[in-house]
Amino acid sequence: MAKSSKNNLHNQHMEDLAVRSKNELINVNSSRMLGRIMLICLILFIIILMLPWRQTIPGRGTVTALHPEDRPQTVQNQIGGRIERWAVREGQEVKKGDTILVISETSQSYFDPELPLRLDEQLEAKKGSEVAAVQKMDATTAQIKALTSGLRFQLSSAENKVQQSENYVKIDSADLVAVQNFYETTKARLARYESGYKTGLFSLTDIETRRLKLQEDNAKVIGQQNKLNNSKQALLNARIDLDNIRAKYQESLAKAQSDMSSALSSRASVRGEIAKLRNDISNISIRRGLYIVRAPQDGYVVKTMKAGIGENIKEGESIATLQPKNPQVAAELYVNAMDVPLILDTSDVRLQFEGWPSVQFSGWPSVAVGTFGGQVWAIDRVSSNGGKYRLLIKSANPVPQNDEPWPVQLRQGSGVYGRIILRSVPLWYEIWRQLNGFPPSLEKEPSEKSTDGKKG
Repeated sequence: MAKSSKNNLHNQHMEDLAVRSKNELINVNSSRMLGRIMLICLILFIIILMLPWRQTIPGRGTVTALHPEDRPQTVQNQIGGRIERWAVREGQEVKKGDTILVISETSQSYFDPELPLRLDEQLEAKKGSEVAAVQKMDATTAQIKALTSGLRFQLSSAENKVQQSENYVKIDSADLVAVQNFYETTKARLARYESGYKTGLFSLTDIETRRLKLQEDNAKVIGQQNKLNNSKQALLNARIDLDNIRAKYQESLAKAQSDMSSALSSRASVRGEIAKLRNDISNISIRRGLYIVRAPQDGYVVKTMKAGIGENIKEGESIATLQPKNPQVAAELYVNAMDVPLILDTSDVRLQFEGWPSVQFSGWPSVAVGTFGGQVWAIDRVSSNGGKYRLLIKSANPVPQNDEPWPVQLRQGSGVYGRIILRSVPLWYEIWRQLNGFPPSLEKEPSEKSTDGKKG
């Protein structure tokens, strides 16, 4: 009896457990609900895969200035010297032309405090030498004119004498011909008289008279020949005198021209020395103005490169770093070489600056918070260290209504992270591209295609 009671109690307990478990088990309707939930999740997943995703190209870099003159620069002294006084401190704001450093002279060539006065005295002396050279040139010019005038008269007289001698030669030649004709005539007559004397036609007295006449005519011929020779000799002497006058003039003229050339050379040399002295005077004046190193533009003295008083500095040595005031800041980003062909000059950029809290969604830049817009300003033609290419990003001008201007507190050198905005693609395509390591798509937006088609 006791055993049957225990069996009844066990059976009753098992029945209670079965009823309780049956109530807790999921019925058939619950399994259908699970299938519906999974189907909805699948549909939502497919819908999410079809959502548009904005392709971007990431890049990191620093804040810099858009223009070279706005970037930090080193101030250099143009001459060597010794530091006498610093007129600024680090972090101080300076205006263009303000004194940064005062130096003193260290070159022995410029120690004399009266050096400009000494150079002025040398200049005046050289000017006197130039005046003397000009006076010598004037005197030589007058000498050449006098030689030319005197030669004109001497040449005229000598040429007249030569012409006169030529006329004498012509006259004597004509007289010689006449005398010779008389002599020949007398000689022919004597021959006729001698023939007539043999026939008794003429007497001996007539023969002797004709012989005397022949001797007289022969003497006249010889005399005329001598006279003609003297005339020719006088002509030759006149021509020699003419040549001597010309040679003497050429010699005197050559000497005068040599003196003129010497005076010209002396004046040119003096003018060169005068120009050099004027250059030295100007250089001295400019050099003494360089004893004060001034700020080239408005800005802030970031750091001084030299310290102390009495320290020597070399020519062209950097003495301080100056940050220009109110620079137009820009961001320089470095991107991979594979992405450079995809970036255009008109590409938009979203930037995150270090120190400004922001939340940026890679595929949905429109919902980013704390980011700033920018535009591509320049793309380097060659790669930088590491094989990456540098982009210069400037602030959009004007700033869009739904965007904020760049913070005025930005300082050059601070870090920046940016994304270059490309076309929109489905999310599944972006996942597939990232898994396969493909570059972003180069195709245009559908709206751009339609717009291009309308334009065509």
